[in-house]
Amino acid sequence: MEEINNLMHGFAVALTLQNVMFMFVGIILGVLIGVLPGLGGANGVAILLPLTFSMSPTSAIIMLSCIYWGALFGGAITSILFNIPGEPWSVATTFDGHPMAQQGRAGEALTTAFTSSFVGALIAVVVITFLAPLVAKFALQFGPPEFFAVQLLTFCSFVGLGRGSPPKTIAAMMLGFALAAVGLDTVTGTLRMTFGTGELLRGFDFLIAVIGLFGIGEILLTMEEGLEFKGVRAKINPRVVFQTWAQLPKYWLTAIRGTVIGCWMGITPGGATPASFMSYGIAKRFSKDGEKFGTGQMEGVVAPETAAHAAGTSALLPMLTLGIPGSPTAAVLLGGLLIWGLQPGPLLFVEQKDFVWGLIASMYLGNIVGLIVVLTTVPWWAAILRVPFSIIAPIIVVICAVGAYTVHNALLDVAIMLVFGVVGYAFKKLNYPLAPLVLALVLGDLAESSFRQSMLMSQGDLSIFWENGLVGGIVGLALFMLFWPLIAKLFVKRRAGVAE
Repeated sequence: MEEINNLMHGFAVALTLQNVMFMFVGIILGVLIGVLPGLGGANGVAILLPLTFSMSPTSAIIMLSCIYWGALFGGAITSILFNIPGEPWSVATTFDGHPMAQQGRAGEALTTAFTSSFVGALIAVVVITFLAPLVAKFALQFGPPEFFAVQLLTFCSFVGLGRGSPPKTIAAMMLGFALAAVGLDTVTGTLRMTFGTGELLRGFDFLIAVIGLFGIGEILLTMEEGLEFKGVRAKINPRVVFQTWAQLPKYWLTAIRGTVIGCWMGITPGGATPASFMSYGIAKRFSKDGEKFGTGQMEGVVAPETAAHAAGTSALLPMLTLGIPGSPTAAVLLGGLLIWGLQPGPLLFVEQKDFVWGLIASMYLGNIVGLIVVLTTVPWWAAILRVPFSIIAPIIVVICAVGAYTVHNALLDVAIMLVFGVVGYAFKKLNYPLAPLVLALVLGDLAESSFRQSMLMSQGDLSIFWENGLVGGIVGLALFMLFWPLIAKLFVKRRAGVAE
């Protein structure tokens, strides 16, 4: 009851005319940031943070968090319409979302993505509201071994639960690990695989790689497939939205599973990107239509979107309760709190009730406002498909180039983007999966750092990964996921033997 009373007080704070206006401004700016490849929610919040210094902390955090919600929603738009992830966590959405758009089901795909995002974020906000003390105690137990165990679980589940060729999946993942190792060694400070090039000190940026692999690679593939520069009609009306909503309850189990994965990965923190990949891989494995994933399945959009938004939202919980940011955007918001003179931690809930509960209430309201804004503008986004490809392709290339350049303001990044575009084209022609490469590129450096820190703690003893029930349980689950195909075959043989 105390949490409910505090939440009602938070709604009273958030529902002032000024704060509601900041919500709408934040959502619209966030959607634009999410649509533009290369900018990202964290960069958008960081760029706009100085504009909030003259505002009250409550109004400022409401607007900045709504920019985050808008970016979460907006990342799905270019993923579905053009196969270009506007945000890293939208990569998995392209696998089924873009084929749906190519089949003339753009409105259905966008509605599915937005609604799934709303559900994932809403459940995550409920978790933040009622489970903060319990989750804070759990998150305090995580050190380098536990972080590595979570990352290992992500990799193993992708190999073991994927329906593609395991050797091809592992090969793509190994290439991603190799690319993630380029640059400055974060543990020893030595250079690795830079070949005397100063620009490679920072390694290969994930956003540049994704823009090239998916954006440029898709354009090269489309050009080869006949140069059919024709516009695609996408009839969207409110009836499509309601028809899609009528179908979505069939995938309630997928949505709940994705939300649980997302909340767990956001709180621990694992991140929205691996959460979306893990949720997609598990949904593909356990769905009765798993073999059709990648051809335009609605369930293939529900799984990553619910997980990504649940993770992105729940990442704010450890930031508020412990001062530990669960995502890059949460880290930027943490900096804002310190600038405003607020110290994150358990005392924040006691000393700054208006601020904390106003923020939590704005999460509910911002999520609703975001869903309304993106759903009412679905016809505008879907209408982009009517533009002939001969016109839209050069625009996409320019946007990709600008997005790649703005990451570090370096021309070399544009060239790297083009190289990754060729790699993406080659992967698609040779039927190698791009998702494991992207996943390893994102988490490779983090997994390596966690592993090496664990080894330094244990002086090289691998038993550190089984020293307590938490880390041992996660590692055991990871190994189970990795060898699941073999285990499943043994079960099948055993059943066949019993039947005989």
